[in-house]
Amino acid sequence: MKKLVAIVLAALLGASLSACNTVAGVGKDIEKAGETISGAAKK
Repeated sequence: MKKLVAIVLAALLGASLSACNTVAGVGKDIEKAGETISGAAKK
């Protein structure tokens, strides 16, 4: 389970670094990462 969360977090971090052009974009990416981690933890 920890390995899955680490993989998802690494993928989201990489995607967010390449996709964020504004401060608002950074906030949206962080929010998505939190939702993904929460979803993985519930499983």
